Amino acid sequence: MSEYINNKEGYTNDLLNYAKGILDGRRGSEMYEEYREAVKSVTPVDVVTIVDELVKTGEDISDIKRAVNKILNIFYEPIKTFGKVEVEKNSFLYYLMEENQEMEKRMKDLKTEIKAVFQQKDKTGELQKRKDIIKSKLLDLQEYDKHNQKKENILFPYFEKLYPDHLCVSVMWSMHDDARSCFKKLITNLEREKPSINEFNQEIGKLYFAILPVIFREEYILYPICQKVIDQQIWDEMLLQSKEIGFAFINGPKNSLKSEKVEKVHDGLIDLGSGKLSIDRINLLFNHLPVDITYVDENDEVRYFSNPKSRHFTRSKAIIGRKVQNCHPPESIDVVNKIIETFKTGTKDTESFWIQMKGEFILIQYFAVRDTDGIYKGIVEVSQDITEIRELEGEKRLMA
Repeated sequence: MSEYINNKEGYTNDLLNYAKGILDGRRGSEMYEEYREAVKSVTPVDVVTIVDELVKTGEDISDIKRAVNKILNIFYEPIKTFGKVEVEKNSFLYYLMEENQEMEKRMKDLKTEIKAVFQQKDKTGELQKRKDIIKSKLLDLQEYDKHNQKKENILFPYFEKLYPDHLCVSVMWSMHDDARSCFKKLITNLEREKPSINEFNQEIGKLYFAILPVIFREEYILYPICQKVIDQQIWDEMLLQSKEIGFAFINGPKNSLKSEKVEKVHDGLIDLGSGKLSIDRINLLFNHLPVDITYVDENDEVRYFSNPKSRHFTRSKAIIGRKVQNCHPPESIDVVNKIIETFKTGTKDTESFWIQMKGEFILIQYFAVRDTDGIYKGIVEVSQDITEIRELEGEKRLMA
């Protein structure tokens, strides 16, 4: 990574002072004149370090984002000289960059509709006329959230483990949330009988600002550093994990992605694919869920049940290995067999019932269990008291 490092002790300290001055509200023109030489020599590594330091100040994330946006506008030209990272075809970064290209095309297409609205004297009337097509395009653009989810849940965690100055990703994640908020407000506005042109103008500007600059920052700053610190095996793992989230606007890898076989038990930990836990922790996890869980294998034999603090139906270890049909009264056996039959034949994958018992409203759900090849491996029964859940209204975003 030495090609990015340029007089670290000198210029980088100046750049940090410049960035903190912007965050503190000092005039940008004065700051630029004071640190002109350092700004001209900024590198992708410098940017990541600077943003990391700004986040460490503990200032409000909104203030940090405003400062970062101002700083990166000034850094745009010197950073652009480094060029985009070169990636191998069909790699994890290749697909992320393909998604970015498709998003830019679609946002350019949407811009045509937006211009058509604001070119008219009667902007409100023109928005009314075009609201359905604009809404349709916005709904299509929301597929890009798969791209952001892959960054947040796959790329960012590995970057945080492997690069010390990693707090920049929290700023990028916040901008993802800004885009999500804009989509929601824009679509809600366009669903009104008479959309507000002022609200539309404000939110559509925010949307473009929350997406297009982030694409530049990904490809010119984040990806080049990631490519230097992440090895091939991890890139392969990320591509494999991305299959679960999916791809925005593009087809994913044509070939089937298969994970390497790994040792399932090591140092007392069981490899669950998405994490390693001890048997004690697995039991604690299942027993602290607010549900009763019972697993019946492909031979219709009970193999497991959880022990939550309060149960809805009696269970004892004596039922382990017992045929599930023998765990129900004769009147229920036909229903049990029908569920099993539809799951085994693939006619259904889920079935739900609900009953009222002892003042509680109990939801009972059955889920077919299948392996990666789709072969039936049994049933999971999940029972939950949803009395309070049924009464929920509106939203709760803060702790009481």
